[in-house]
Amino acid sequence: MVSFEKEGSWSLSFCGSGFLGLYHVGVSHCLRERAPHLLLGAHRFYGASSGALNAVALVCGKSLDFCCAHLLGMIKVVKRLSLGVFHPAFAPIELIKLALQEHLPANAHILASQRLGISLTRWPDGKNIIVTDFASRDELIQALLCTLYLPFYCGVIPLEFRGEHYFDGGLSNNVPCEDPKSTITVAPFHGTLDICPQSPSASLHEMNIFNMSLQISTKNFFLGFHTLFPPSPEVVADICRQGYLDALRFLERRGLTKELILWVLASKEPPAPAEGTQGAGCDEDGKAGLPLTWAAPNVRIEDVPDFEQLSPELEAVLRKRCGKNPSIRAQFWRSGPGQVLTYLLLPCTLPMEYAYFRSRRLVAWLPDVPADLRWMQGLLRSSAHEFYSRTKASLLRAVSLSATKSLAAGPLQPGVAPLVDSALEPTPTQQA
Repeated sequence: MVSFEKEGSWSLSFCGSGFLGLYHVGVSHCLRERAPHLLLGAHRFYGASSGALNAVALVCGKSLDFCCAHLLGMIKVVKRLSLGVFHPAFAPIELIKLALQEHLPANAHILASQRLGISLTRWPDGKNIIVTDFASRDELIQALLCTLYLPFYCGVIPLEFRGEHYFDGGLSNNVPCEDPKSTITVAPFHGTLDICPQSPSASLHEMNIFNMSLQISTKNFFLGFHTLFPPSPEVVADICRQGYLDALRFLERRGLTKELILWVLASKEPPAPAEGTQGAGCDEDGKAGLPLTWAAPNVRIEDVPDFEQLSPELEAVLRKRCGKNPSIRAQFWRSGPGQVLTYLLLPCTLPMEYAYFRSRRLVAWLPDVPADLRWMQGLLRSSAHEFYSRTKASLLRAVSLSATKSLAAGPLQPGVAPLVDSALEPTPTQQA
């Protein structure tokens, strides 16, 4: 169990969750509002894939509006494309790279060193690496892009970082940390992490995948699907609100807040406090704080009639960023006739859009062509050498095995003629 008595004795880890990364924003905002000492006194913020973006936003002090604007903005970009993530214009790495280069402060690498831990997966052995030191701002951006790079979803050739190729850190360690006992883990999936949704399903089956324990349920299946194929901005906003509620449940369960908000929302009476079991949020004199034995109720976003009363700032930002473009042109393309017209024009527009965006990517790739070709040549050479070595070893093993079997049969007994020789000897009739 994480101890909050000594400052700097705990860390936070945000798992990779794709387009559901707004869940982490809701959790972070709840901690900032209800228990700011958890963020200020944390030793390190770990992150994998999209969780690393939330971690770097905490380290660099980015606002709530900034995080919601960029995450919901990318979802809106995908929703505007006729084929969604399969459209040739969909380039998540390029969009994120431009946003990081434009908005990260100049001293971001100084703020992130020893305070930020980014999970990376090394190519081709799949070993997990957690990077905590950054020599420059560009190196920090490159590490973030590497942990976001999902093979075949974002491209074919993994990105390079410090002379080696890396890809999505969530594929080797989706909940990165150095000491699990002193780390607060966060995930938008139903499981056994510290801050995560509590499943309404009665299923007790769990699976451990990428160092993260998940409940086997249809709800988690659909959440996993939405990590790669985003739902509407309104659904993602509800996931953000649920993150706020789950973080609040964690605070009340651990006795880190003096307000019993969830019990009021659930319209229930809290249990009587047990004597001598005060939580980590108690004062020095021991008069305040909640007991650790209290089981905070599970409150879903459907049970909250007015979320604005719970967190006015978060609700205002989500409504602002979920708002639709009020122009007449945008309203037409969102309407039924506009959608039908979009799909009817696909045979004409899609080839031109494909040629245009592929040409842009080819031009942007030209400076990296020599290095990528050398890497692919070395990869093919090493693959061919490994195939040759394995084939040679298996053939030598087969030859040695057959020789061993022939030796194990032993020499012929003396006085016994071979069957082949006796068959070739002439009979008495043949001699006559």
